[in-house]
Amino acid sequence: MADLESKSIPIIEVRDIVKIYDSGGSPLRALDGVTFRIERGEFVAVMGPSGSGKSTMMNTLGCLDSPTEGSYFLDGRDVSKLSGDDLSEVRNKKLGFVFQGFNLLPRATALDNVALPLVYAGVSGGERKRIAKEALERVGLASRLTHRPNQMSGGQQQRVAIARALVCKAPLILADEPTGNLDTQTSIDIMNLLTELSKEGKTIVLVTHEPDIAKYAKRVLRFKDGKLTADERKEQDRGE
Repeated sequence: MADLESKSIPIIEVRDIVKIYDSGGSPLRALDGVTFRIERGEFVAVMGPSGSGKSTMMNTLGCLDSPTEGSYFLDGRDVSKLSGDDLSEVRNKKLGFVFQGFNLLPRATALDNVALPLVYAGVSGGERKRIAKEALERVGLASRLTHRPNQMSGGQQQRVAIARALVCKAPLILADEPTGNLDTQTSIDIMNLLTELSKEGKTIVLVTHEPDIAKYAKRVLRFKDGKLTADERKEQDRGE
């Protein structure tokens, strides 16, 4: 019964989120009363022009910033008022991050980069390597375990970043412009990989300004002037 109840709880629920920044003495309302929910396993794109609030929204979803007003429930828990240490714990257990700039340690191997979140999770050395190796195999990099970032292409580096997002088995992956530094074919490869992960049950929330990338998602949230202006759902998979 408990499992059924947990599956019915949305992975993300934000209620009347407001974020106000003090911009040189004049308050900037970056988010203005945003409400939505995302169910488990959804693939959602977040779009909007510069200054629309989409980046602030992603920082809030990623527990990197807290709302000024409103509530954010992540996997059924209200995380909007948690302290910094508690937010760090939530990030490590519930979230995997993929960034435009890869954010890999330049002197570390692919295996060590992927294993890094497991260090913070307190996993032993041998187990870390085993889990990291499995994650790299999952993203097609079994032959690149000992390569450093400067020995890999941009697409391979982004696959390492995705593997790193998978190792703690977090239910939610937040991807911020993950194809922004990649060529067209490599972008397609990365988006196909994220689509596969979504089909396996991962929840994917993706920020992008590219309509061709947003088409991979089943749902698009559009922001403008700090407000959620559209919530568009696709009835069919891409290519059907």
